[in-house]
Amino acid sequence: MTTTPTGPETVLVVWKASRALEARALDSIGATGLGASDFKVLEALLHKGALPVNVLGRKLLLTSGSITTAVDRLVERGLVERHEDATDRRVRQVALTEAGRALIEPLYARHAADLEAVVRVLSDAERRTLVTLLRKLGLHAMTA
Repeated sequence: MTTTPTGPETVLVVWKASRALEARALDSIGATGLGASDFKVLEALLHKGALPVNVLGRKLLLTSGSITTAVDRLVERGLVERHEDATDRRVRQVALTEAGRALIEPLYARHAADLEAVVRVLSDAERRTLVTLLRKLGLHAMTA
């Protein structure tokens, strides 16, 4: 009979797995030729649609300076555009341009395939269990 891992052992295993997964994801993003921040902005806009700059920054865990710099870079390249919000002129929305969509769609598909290859080691049931348990652990860690 195996012993139950201690709290520190459990956290260490989760931390190491997280670091390995993050490294693999960053390698995949690096292969796209985009920086991580630029890729994340384009991917978020692809899946969420136009977003206010501040919301985009919060979703991507980027500081206001970092999100502004990333958006500026992408505007300069013609991949995203800023426009005023229809209901609140103080809010600046960021949206993909056609060129941005044409760039990120195939890059994201390749990235998704790379990550699928990593998690393929788990069965569908194991994936569901893992995601459920990590959500539970993460939510508890935020409130503990």
